[in-house]
Amino acid sequence: MHRLLWAALLLIASGIAQSQQYPSRPIRFIVPFPPGGGVDIVARAVGEKLAPRLGQPVVIDNKPGAGTTIGTAAAAQSAPDGYTLLVSGIGSQAIVHHMHPKRSFDMQRDFVPVARIADGTIAFVVPQSSPAKSVQDFVALAKANPGKFTFASSGVGGLIHLTGEMFKQAAAIDLTHVPYKGTTQILPDILDARVDLALDSLPAYLPHIQSGKVRVFAVASRSRSSLLPELPTMAEAGVPGVVSATDYALFAPAGTRRDIVMRLYRETAAVLEMAEVRAKLATQGIEVRGGTPEALQAELADEMAKWGRVIKQANITPE
Repeated sequence: MHRLLWAALLLIASGIAQSQQYPSRPIRFIVPFPPGGGVDIVARAVGEKLAPRLGQPVVIDNKPGAGTTIGTAAAAQSAPDGYTLLVSGIGSQAIVHHMHPKRSFDMQRDFVPVARIADGTIAFVVPQSSPAKSVQDFVALAKANPGKFTFASSGVGGLIHLTGEMFKQAAAIDLTHVPYKGTTQILPDILDARVDLALDSLPAYLPHIQSGKVRVFAVASRSRSSLLPELPTMAEAGVPGVVSATDYALFAPAGTRRDIVMRLYRETAAVLEMAEVRAKLATQGIEVRGGTPEALQAELADEMAKWGRVIKQANITPE
């Protein structure tokens, strides 16, 4: 009996020691997007402040390509020891689940959620010369001219494309999709009115909104943006059911010890309370909105169901 008790105490002590030792070397954030985008900006802002709290450097490892599947697969295959983590979008990973059926990983099987981080704002942007004066105006014009009006996206099957499809479905209108390689390619055509609408990530449009070269009617967030608080949500603008954001979260490979996950969650939550971090992200149109591992797990499941419905209704064929 004494021997069993002693063994149990040794196991507990060993677990505590391991927990106290973590981390003992640099931590790697895999970002499945190129440098300079929203996910990269979030990863660097959080990693910079997380490093001194953990006492180890946080190294950003950009692994873009194949619709985020290259970087995500690398993270999924990493040792579940808390030293390799994934920073990615919740909605974009939910879309990958449906659009890339041959991928080698499954977000719900191969990862454990660590912490929700923030939301990037998606806005309803039209050229300065658009005849529409509001979202409802745009819907009325599109209903009167089926297929005539166009909407831009940064690529077929991505979050921005599917947000446009969600808008079409919610408003019961027919728009023609014009895919581009990214927002930098969309901008000149929005400015010159060669495309009629972009439901796109806000930051790149801010200078042009401020100069009056484009107009913005609403945001696709659940609540109003602190960056442009005068703008209604899509629901307030008369088209409920259009909820989309470039959302960001932290994940660890499945099998990562619970105490490590909770340490990372607590430290990340503390970083997100820092005014400096909030201000830095706000300049990019990114609003901090943290959340527990459990809340993140539920949100990922909801996003998978939501985007699955949009893809099915739009009859978009997975790759």
